[in-house]
Amino acid sequence: MMKAAICSQYGPPEVLQLQEVAMPLCKDNEILVKIMATAVNSGDVRVRGLVVSGFLKIVMRLVLGFFKPRRPILGTVYAGIVVETGKNISQFKVDEKVFGITGFKFGTYAEYISVNEKSIVTHMPINASFEAAASLPFGWHTAIHFLERAGIENVKKPKVLIYGSTGSVGVAAVQLANYFNVALTVVCSSEGRELMRNLGVDNVICYDLQDFTQTPQKFDIIFDAVGKTSKPVCKHLLNTGGNFVTVGGLDMATEKVIHLQFIRQLFEKRKCRAIIDRVYPFSDIVAAHAYVDAGRKKGDVVVTMCEIDEVVK
Repeated sequence: MMKAAICSQYGPPEVLQLQEVAMPLCKDNEILVKIMATAVNSGDVRVRGLVVSGFLKIVMRLVLGFFKPRRPILGTVYAGIVVETGKNISQFKVDEKVFGITGFKFGTYAEYISVNEKSIVTHMPINASFEAAASLPFGWHTAIHFLERAGIENVKKPKVLIYGSTGSVGVAAVQLANYFNVALTVVCSSEGRELMRNLGVDNVICYDLQDFTQTPQKFDIIFDAVGKTSKPVCKHLLNTGGNFVTVGGLDMATEKVIHLQFIRQLFEKRKCRAIIDRVYPFSDIVAAHAYVDAGRKKGDVVVTMCEIDEVVK
Protein backbone atom coordinates (compact mmCIF):
# COMPACT_ATOMS: atom_id res chain seq x y z
CA MET A 1 0.00 0.00 0.00
CA MET A 2 0.99 3.63 -0.47
CA LYS A 3 -0.36 7.05 0.46
CA ALA A 4 -1.98 9.16 -2.25
CA ALA A 5 -4.06 12.33 -2.51
CA ILE A 6 -7.39 11.31 -4.00
CA CYS A 7 -9.65 13.77 -5.85
CA SER A 8 -13.11 12.19 -5.80
CA GLN A 9 -14.92 15.23 -7.20
CA TYR A 10 -14.24 18.63 -8.76
CA GLY A 11 -14.12 21.46 -6.28
CA PRO A 12 -12.01 23.49 -3.82
CA PRO A 13 -8.68 22.26 -2.38
CA GLU A 14 -10.51 20.34 0.36
CA VAL A 15 -11.74 17.75 -2.16
CA LEU A 16 -8.22 16.28 -2.00
CA GLN A 17 -8.06 13.56 0.64
CA LEU A 18 -5.05 11.52 1.73
CA GLN A 19 -5.81 7.80 1.55
CA GLU A 20 -4.03 4.49 1.41
CA VAL A 21 -4.28 2.82 -1.98
CA ALA A 22 -2.63 -0.12 -3.71
CA MET A 23 0.84 0.51 -5.09
CA PRO A 24 1.10 0.38 -8.88
CA LEU A 25 2.57 -2.73 -10.47
CA CYS A 26 5.77 -2.47 -12.47
CA LYS A 27 5.17 -3.96 -15.93
CA ASP A 28 7.84 -5.25 -18.30
CA ASN A 29 8.33 -1.89 -20.04
CA GLU A 30 8.00 0.24 -16.91
CA ILE A 31 10.01 1.60 -14.03
CA LEU A 32 8.62 1.99 -10.52
CA VAL A 33 9.62 5.33 -9.05
CA LYS A 34 9.51 6.31 -5.39
CA ILE A 35 8.41 9.93 -5.67
CA MET A 36 10.43 12.29 -3.50
CA ALA A 37 8.88 15.56 -4.70
CA THR A 38 6.08 16.81 -6.90
CA ALA A 39 4.58 20.27 -7.52
CA VAL A 40 1.28 22.14 -7.61
CA ASN A 41 0.97 24.15 -10.79
CA SER A 42 -1.73 26.35 -12.31
CA GLY A 43 -2.81 23.43 -14.48
CA ASP A 44 -3.28 21.24 -11.42
CA VAL A 45 -5.66 23.65 -9.70
CA ARG A 46 -7.62 24.16 -12.93
CA VAL A 47 -8.16 20.41 -13.22
CA ARG A 48 -9.03 19.94 -9.56
CA GLY A 49 -11.54 22.80 -9.59
CA LEU A 50 -12.53 22.44 -13.27
CA VAL A 51 -11.71 26.14 -13.50
CA VAL A 52 -12.56 26.77 -17.14
CA SER A 53 -15.57 28.42 -18.70
CA GLY A 54 -17.93 28.07 -21.60
CA PHE A 55 -17.23 25.43 -24.23
CA LEU A 56 -13.89 24.56 -22.62
CA LYS A 57 -15.70 23.19 -19.56
CA ILE A 58 -17.49 20.62 -21.73
CA VAL A 59 -14.22 19.71 -23.45
CA MET A 60 -12.45 19.27 -20.10
CA ARG A 61 -15.25 17.10 -18.71
CA LEU A 62 -15.06 14.87 -21.79
CA VAL A 63 -11.27 14.58 -21.46
CA LEU A 64 -10.97 14.26 -17.68
CA GLY A 65 -14.28 12.76 -16.57
CA PHE A 66 -17.73 14.30 -16.65
CA PHE A 67 -18.68 14.41 -12.97
CA LYS A 68 -15.32 13.65 -11.35
CA PRO A 69 -11.73 12.97 -12.46
CA ARG A 70 -11.48 9.65 -14.25
CA ARG A 71 -7.98 9.38 -12.77
CA PRO A 72 -8.46 10.38 -9.10
CA ILE A 73 -4.74 10.69 -8.29
CA LEU A 74 -3.84 14.07 -9.80
CA GLY A 75 -0.41 15.68 -10.20
CA THR A 76 1.68 15.77 -13.35
CA VAL A 77 5.34 16.22 -12.36
CA TYR A 78 7.70 14.20 -10.21
CA ALA A 79 11.27 13.63 -9.14
CA GLY A 80 12.30 10.46 -7.41
CA ILE A 81 14.30 7.25 -7.25
CA VAL A 82 13.90 4.12 -9.37
CA VAL A 83 13.08 1.24 -7.01
CA GLU A 84 12.15 -1.45 -9.54
CA THR A 85 12.55 -2.04 -13.28
CA GLY A 86 10.63 -4.27 -15.68
CA LYS A 87 12.47 -7.03 -17.52
CA ASN A 88 12.57 -5.05 -20.80
CA ILE A 89 14.08 -1.88 -19.33
CA SER A 90 17.43 -0.73 -20.76
CA GLN A 91 17.70 3.01 -19.99
CA PHE A 92 17.28 3.04 -16.21
CA LYS A 93 18.62 1.14 -13.22
CA VAL A 94 17.47 0.75 -9.64
CA ASP A 95 18.62 3.61 -7.36
CA GLU A 96 18.98 6.11 -10.22
CA LYS A 97 17.38 9.52 -9.79
CA VAL A 98 14.82 10.49 -12.42
CA PHE A 99 12.33 13.25 -13.13
CA GLY A 100 9.44 13.55 -15.51
CA ILE A 101 5.97 14.75 -16.46
CA THR A 102 2.86 12.61 -16.96
CA GLY A 103 0.43 15.06 -18.60
CA PHE A 104 -3.19 13.91 -18.56
CA LYS A 105 -2.17 10.53 -17.16
CA PHE A 106 -1.60 12.34 -13.84
CA GLY A 107 -0.68 10.12 -10.85
CA THR A 108 2.13 12.04 -9.14
CA TYR A 109 0.28 12.94 -5.93
CA ALA A 110 1.36 9.59 -4.53
CA GLU A 111 4.35 7.93 -2.94
CA TYR A 112 5.00 5.74 -5.98
CA ILE A 113 4.32 5.82 -9.69
CA SER A 114 4.95 3.31 -12.46
CA VAL A 115 5.81 4.86 -15.83
CA ASN A 116 6.74 3.50 -19.24
CA GLU A 117 10.42 3.75 -20.08
CA LYS A 118 9.47 5.66 -23.25
CA SER A 119 7.29 8.17 -21.43
CA ILE A 120 8.47 11.72 -20.64
CA VAL A 121 11.11 10.70 -18.10
CA THR A 122 14.87 11.04 -17.93
CA HIS A 123 17.72 11.19 -15.43
CA MET A 124 17.72 14.14 -13.05
CA PRO A 125 20.31 16.89 -13.45
CA ILE A 126 23.33 15.79 -11.42
CA ASN A 127 23.36 19.10 -9.53
CA ALA A 128 19.63 19.26 -8.77
CA SER A 129 17.78 18.49 -5.56
CA PHE A 130 14.53 16.53 -5.80
CA GLU A 131 12.65 19.75 -5.06
CA ALA A 132 14.40 21.63 -7.86
CA ALA A 133 13.93 18.79 -10.35
CA ALA A 134 10.20 18.52 -9.60
CA SER A 135 9.74 22.25 -10.12
CA LEU A 136 11.15 22.30 -13.66
CA PRO A 137 9.09 20.15 -16.08
CA PHE A 138 5.70 21.91 -16.13
CA GLY A 139 6.82 25.51 -16.57
CA TRP A 140 9.72 24.77 -18.87
CA HIS A 141 7.82 22.38 -21.15
CA THR A 142 5.05 24.95 -21.52
CA ALA A 143 7.46 27.82 -22.17
CA ILE A 144 9.45 25.81 -24.72
CA HIS A 145 6.29 24.76 -26.55
CA PHE A 146 4.80 28.23 -26.90
CA LEU A 147 8.00 30.17 -27.59
CA GLU A 148 9.04 27.65 -30.23
CA ARG A 149 5.56 27.90 -31.74
CA ALA A 150 5.95 31.69 -31.82
CA GLY A 151 9.20 31.30 -33.76
CA ILE A 152 11.72 32.51 -31.19
CA GLU A 153 14.49 30.62 -32.99
CA ASN A 154 13.62 32.04 -36.40
CA VAL A 155 14.17 35.75 -35.71
CA LYS A 156 17.55 37.31 -34.99
CA LYS A 157 17.45 39.16 -31.66
CA PRO A 158 13.63 39.24 -31.53
CA LYS A 159 11.80 41.69 -29.30
CA VAL A 160 9.73 39.64 -26.86
CA LEU A 161 7.06 40.60 -24.33
CA ILE A 162 6.13 38.08 -21.63
CA TYR A 163 2.88 38.83 -19.82
CA GLY A 164 2.62 37.14 -16.41
CA SER A 165 6.34 36.59 -15.93
CA THR A 166 6.46 35.48 -12.30
CA GLY A 167 4.47 32.25 -12.39
CA SER A 168 5.82 28.78 -13.10
CA VAL A 169 5.54 29.22 -16.88
CA GLY A 170 6.60 32.86 -16.74
CA VAL A 171 9.91 32.38 -14.93
CA ALA A 172 10.78 29.54 -17.29
CA ALA A 173 9.89 31.69 -20.31
CA VAL A 174 12.05 34.55 -19.00
CA GLN A 175 15.06 32.26 -18.61
CA LEU A 176 14.46 30.66 -22.01
CA ALA A 177 14.20 34.08 -23.62
CA ASN A 178 17.50 35.07 -22.01
CA TYR A 179 19.04 31.85 -23.34
CA PHE A 180 18.02 32.90 -26.86
CA ASN A 181 19.44 36.40 -26.24
CA VAL A 182 16.27 38.29 -27.05
CA ALA A 183 15.37 41.91 -26.31
CA LEU A 184 13.06 41.14 -23.39
CA THR A 185 10.25 43.07 -21.72
CA VAL A 186 8.08 41.54 -19.01
CA VAL A 187 4.77 42.41 -17.40
CA CYS A 188 4.19 41.52 -13.75
CA SER A 189 3.03 43.09 -10.49
CA SER A 190 5.31 45.45 -8.61
CA GLU A 191 5.81 42.61 -6.09
CA GLY A 192 7.52 40.60 -8.82
CA ARG A 193 9.95 43.30 -9.92
CA GLU A 194 12.78 42.09 -7.66
CA LEU A 195 12.47 38.52 -8.94
CA MET A 196 12.67 39.78 -12.51
CA ARG A 197 15.76 41.82 -11.70
CA ASN A 198 17.33 38.72 -10.15
CA LEU A 199 16.66 36.89 -13.43
CA GLY A 200 18.46 39.61 -15.37
CA VAL A 201 15.44 41.47 -16.76
CA ASP A 202 15.91 45.24 -17.04
CA ASN A 203 12.68 46.23 -18.79
CA VAL A 204 9.82 45.52 -16.36
CA ILE A 205 6.29 46.88 -16.71
CA CYS A 206 4.30 46.65 -13.47
CA TYR A 207 0.65 46.24 -14.39
CA ASP A 208 -0.52 47.63 -11.05
CA LEU A 209 1.35 50.87 -11.78
CA GLN A 210 0.83 51.30 -15.52
CA ASP A 211 -1.15 49.92 -18.45
CA PHE A 212 1.20 47.70 -20.46
CA THR A 213 -0.95 48.15 -23.57
CA GLN A 214 0.08 51.84 -23.65
CA THR A 215 3.78 51.12 -24.05
CA PRO A 216 5.21 52.65 -27.26
CA GLN A 217 7.33 49.54 -27.87
CA LYS A 218 6.59 46.99 -30.59
CA PHE A 219 7.32 43.27 -30.33
CA ASP A 220 7.98 40.29 -32.58
CA ILE A 221 6.55 37.89 -29.99
CA ILE A 222 4.03 38.40 -27.20
CA PHE A 223 3.61 35.43 -24.87
CA ASP A 224 0.73 35.46 -22.40
CA ALA A 225 2.05 33.00 -19.79
CA VAL A 226 -1.04 33.14 -17.56
CA GLY A 227 -3.96 33.24 -19.99
CA LYS A 228 -5.25 36.63 -18.85
CA THR A 229 -4.94 38.79 -21.94
CA SER A 230 -5.74 38.30 -25.62
CA LYS A 231 -4.53 38.99 -29.14
CA PRO A 232 -7.12 41.76 -29.78
CA VAL A 233 -5.84 43.57 -26.67
CA CYS A 234 -2.20 43.22 -27.74
CA LYS A 235 -2.45 43.32 -31.53
CA HIS A 236 -1.32 46.94 -31.83
CA LEU A 237 1.90 46.04 -29.95
CA LEU A 238 2.97 43.48 -32.55
CA ASN A 239 5.42 44.21 -35.33
CA THR A 240 4.34 43.23 -38.83
CA GLY A 241 4.46 39.45 -38.98
CA GLY A 242 4.68 39.23 -35.19
CA ASN A 243 3.11 36.39 -33.22
CA PHE A 244 0.86 36.31 -30.15
CA VAL A 245 0.65 33.04 -28.19
CA THR A 246 -1.19 32.27 -24.96
CA VAL A 247 -1.64 29.43 -22.50
CA GLY A 248 -5.29 30.44 -22.25
CA GLY A 249 -6.50 28.91 -25.51
CA LEU A 250 -7.09 25.41 -26.85
CA ASP A 251 -3.43 24.87 -27.72
CA MET A 252 -1.92 22.47 -25.18
CA ALA A 253 1.81 22.23 -24.59
CA THR A 254 3.29 19.08 -26.09
CA GLU A 255 5.70 17.31 -23.76
CA LYS A 256 8.75 15.69 -25.36
CA VAL A 257 11.66 13.74 -23.91
CA ILE A 258 14.08 15.89 -25.90
CA HIS A 259 12.70 18.94 -24.11
CA LEU A 260 13.19 17.29 -20.72
CA GLN A 261 16.76 16.40 -21.69
CA PHE A 262 17.30 19.99 -22.85
CA ILE A 263 16.06 21.25 -19.46
CA ARG A 264 18.48 18.89 -17.69
CA GLN A 265 21.40 20.13 -19.79
CA LEU A 266 20.55 23.77 -19.12
CA PHE A 267 20.33 23.12 -15.38
CA GLU A 268 23.64 21.27 -15.32
CA LYS A 269 25.26 24.18 -17.20
CA ARG A 270 23.66 26.62 -14.71
CA LYS A 271 21.70 28.33 -17.48
CA CYS A 272 18.44 27.30 -15.84
CA ARG A 273 17.33 28.00 -12.27
CA ALA A 274 14.58 26.48 -10.15
CA ILE A 275 12.45 29.32 -8.76
CA ILE A 276 10.60 27.87 -5.76
CA ASP A 277 8.15 30.01 -3.81
CA ARG A 278 7.13 27.53 -1.10
CA VAL A 279 7.67 23.89 -0.14
CA TYR A 280 4.91 21.91 1.57
CA PRO A 281 4.96 18.40 3.05
CA PHE A 282 2.62 15.91 1.39
CA SER A 283 0.36 16.04 4.44
CA ASP A 284 -0.31 19.73 3.61
CA ILE A 285 -1.17 19.27 -0.06
CA VAL A 286 -4.57 20.93 0.52
CA ALA A 287 -2.77 24.04 1.82
CA ALA A 288 -0.44 23.93 -1.19
CA HIS A 289 -3.44 23.95 -3.55
CA ALA A 290 -5.08 26.77 -1.59
CA TYR A 291 -1.92 28.88 -1.91
CA VAL A 292 -1.75 28.34 -5.68
CA ASP A 293 -5.48 29.05 -5.94
CA ALA A 294 -4.84 32.46 -4.37
CA GLY A 295 -2.81 33.46 -7.44
CA ARG A 296 0.10 34.99 -5.55
CA LYS A 297 2.87 32.46 -6.06
CA LYS A 298 6.19 33.45 -7.59
CA GLY A 299 7.69 30.53 -9.46
CA ASP A 300 6.74 27.06 -8.23
CA VAL A 301 5.09 25.44 -5.24
CA VAL A 302 6.73 22.11 -4.41
CA VAL A 303 5.35 19.22 -2.36
CA THR A 304 7.77 16.81 -0.70
CA MET A 305 6.85 13.22 0.10
CA CYS A 306 8.03 13.36 3.69
CA GLU A 307 6.73 11.02 6.37
CA ILE A 308 3.16 11.69 7.47
CA ASP A 309 2.88 11.54 11.25
CA GLU A 310 -0.41 9.74 11.50
CA VAL A 311 -1.66 6.79 9.53
CA VAL A 312 -4.00 7.83 6.75
CA LYS A 313 -7.20 5.84 6.70
